[in-house]
Amino acid sequence: MPAPALPLPPPAHAAPLPPARTGAGGVRVLTGVPYAALPGARPLELDLYLPADTGPAPVVVFLHGGGWRLGSRHTAGPAYRDADPTPFERVAQAGVAVASVDYRLSGEAIWPAQLHDAKAAVRWLRSRAAELGLDADRIASWGESAGGHLAELLGLTPDDAALEGEVGVTGPSSRVAAVAAWYAPSDLVGFTTDLGTDPTDRGTREAQLLGAPAAEVPDRAAQASPVTHASPAAPPFLLLHGRADRFVPCVQSERLAERLPDAELHTYDGADHMWLGAPDAATDALARTVAFMRRHLIDGDPA
Repeated sequence: MPAPALPLPPPAHAAPLPPARTGAGGVRVLTGVPYAALPGARPLELDLYLPADTGPAPVVVFLHGGGWRLGSRHTAGPAYRDADPTPFERVAQAGVAVASVDYRLSGEAIWPAQLHDAKAAVRWLRSRAAELGLDADRIASWGESAGGHLAELLGLTPDDAALEGEVGVTGPSSRVAAVAAWYAPSDLVGFTTDLGTDPTDRGTREAQLLGAPAAEVPDRAAQASPVTHASPAAPPFLLLHGRADRFVPCVQSERLAERLPDAELHTYDGADHMWLGAPDAATDALARTVAFMRRHLIDGDPA
């Protein structure tokens, strides 16, 4: 008789939580927490920054930038590299937990894998909310650059079955109650026109995300564009962008803001991408984001 099959371990995202360390201001930090297992690949992970106070806390899912091609969950951008406390600790000190998420990059998988991963992170947080001391009804998204693009889509596609995916925990909703996006690409169809670059260039960051230049896959580019999904049902948005941004033109955020029912758009003269050349913009952007999250997740009614 054939030998019995070896028992398989539970998926990584069902594992017990790792121990927490204490960060700035008593923030509890859990690093390298798996939120989804992928067949034949390493699990997707996130870092958690939990407020020192116990009790159900709201949480914001942070998605890093890097043109969908690089970057990691460990940083909110170069402007905050030496910040103490870190931006994530700052938000947690204000009473809002942060889940900083890694997702598959475009060299690992093309669109819509990245959004599938972001939605899986939201669903995992909801499934473990009681254990983590989080409020499953008060979840927001926040991101910078490419991560801002994904954060926007989390807010705009809560009921789109084609974009939900089957990564990790399935069943809970991936809906978020508010969105903050810094210098995010919001219209991939019009991106090369806004930049004045070659629409047939296969080496651009957005072409690598889509698997081809947007002009060759217009339906896929439209599906991946937050402006396509803007509707009266969208949650509150905070859109921050530098007017001197050479990588993601400011008009990308302006165009999305025009289509949203509740959007706060603030732009910074002289600020390049990632707030380069404008340290005051970096400071203000974080302060505005903390205030926005508190307003919509703590002071207001997330419903």
